[in-house]
Amino acid sequence: LMNAVYGFLLVFLKALKELKPDFVAATFDLAAPTFRHKAFKGYKAKRPKAPDELYQQLPRVKEVLAAFNIPIYEKEGFEADDVIGTIAVKAPKKQVYPKIETIILSGDMDNLQLVNEQTKVYTMRKGIKDTVLYDIKKVQERYDGLKPCQLQDYRGLRGDASDNIPGVTGIGEKTAIQLLKDFGDLENLYQEIAKDTEKSKKIKPSILQKLKDYKEQAFFSKELAKIHCDVPFDFNLKNCEFGRYEPEKVREVFKKY
Repeated sequence: LMNAVYGFLLVFLKALKELKPDFVAATFDLAAPTFRHKAFKGYKAKRPKAPDELYQQLPRVKEVLAAFNIPIYEKEGFEADDVIGTIAVKAPKKQVYPKIETIILSGDMDNLQLVNEQTKVYTMRKGIKDTVLYDIKKVQERYDGLKPCQLQDYRGLRGDASDNIPGVTGIGEKTAIQLLKDFGDLENLYQEIAKDTEKSKKIKPSILQKLKDYKEQAFFSKELAKIHCDVPFDFNLKNCEFGRYEPEKVREVFKKY
């Protein structure tokens, strides 16, 4: 079976052609449980397990990346998203150019919280040919005005069914967005509620009660949803310089499969 490798390559080669990167690095999830699984037994518990055929193809994807001379970064106890976040933060600090831009190629929309002036997310909408590059403006369009940095607060309130993050029971998408537009973030929202300010009195009584009842769950959910950008590993931007591969090696691996 090669469909996962083929699918990955279609997106990867399209991104190379369109974005023309100077540096490329790859990251993968490892099988070991992460700090999120240790903090919350139910994390991703309801997600259907990917078929074995997919896992069997991962070494082949890595073989293709090796032919392109692309370094792979993985860290036990962390998800690939945390490694991506750390690279996005570290890369601009190891400047080779006056201003380095990071583009994250991923189908995981959790990465949208990493979008800032220097970081964008390149992802698929309805298939491999329909791609979109998320900058701050595009994220705000998708989430009705929320900034990328508010997306962890959004999941703190709304939860995330795919990752089985609970959020505040009974609070939906529109309410979560409105609360964050009014109060900015979870910390400020709960400070205003604690002080019983005029602003907090405008929250509908039923919503206010839910917020009070599930305060702990809200902050816990925000922490689960937050991508950690301080994963300890050695990152070398120089090793990620793209284009130092032998075309013949790539041809061989393509012919082999």
